[in-house]
Amino acid sequence: MSYPMHTQGMSQSTREAAMPESANPDLSQLGPLPSTSAEIVNTMAHYHRAEMARMAGWRDRIDRTSNWAITVVAAMLSVSLSTPNAHHGVLLFAMLLIFLLLWIEARRYRFFDVYRSRVRTFERYYFAQIFSPEAGENVNWRKMLGDSLREPQFRISYADAFSRRLRRNYIWMFLILLLAWVLKISTPNLQATGGSGDLVSSLWEVTANANLGLAPGWLIISGVAGFYFWLLYVSFRPFDDAAEAGLAQVHV
Repeated sequence: MSYPMHTQGMSQSTREAAMPESANPDLSQLGPLPSTSAEIVNTMAHYHRAEMARMAGWRDRIDRTSNWAITVVAAMLSVSLSTPNAHHGVLLFAMLLIFLLLWIEARRYRFFDVYRSRVRTFERYYFAQIFSPEAGENVNWRKMLGDSLREPQFRISYADAFSRRLRRNYIWMFLILLLAWVLKISTPNLQATGGSGDLVSSLWEVTANANLGLAPGWLIISGVAGFYFWLLYVSFRPFDDAAEAGLAQVHV
């Protein structure tokens, strides 16, 4: 079968013009890109400095949340244990505040982990190879960074971030509040009604001291016990949500 001469004689420029714009991007619109080795090294240095600043910024946010949590614990302990007139509900409210701060810190930790991963990739495959070259490091780390910059993805799920921050910091704050709460409801000298002795004489008195408004003491104790069993489970759960982490995009 023969084709028309004008089709066979179509020039290269004509065929390129017929291609869609997505297949033939105009690189001139991207601006000047680094072309020499000195320009590339300079770009890498500035990029590493920028990622370090972003990582340090999110690290500072995490530390501020932890500092606020410690301040809340200290303040609530001072209020609840300094006078018998203070209600044990103050410590329950402190547990709620610490849980809220932990929830906020887990979100911040996910963002911090993204920028920390970029910095570590750069340091491991670039700076480490400069200072101490090793054979076998055949990893396309620049493509890894490029993909992370084009489509940022969280590397850890919310549940894993929550568990990690709970296990490393917040579980100790929760345990301190729990011990203070148990001391509050089991010591007659710390009750508004007063009493004799250093400790209550029966479990019934502990249950009565744990009353919170219309809620009976046994319900409050059961709720606190269930909450702390859940915290222990979350603290030691295995990290198996890697698939979930890849589904969420980082909004930057």
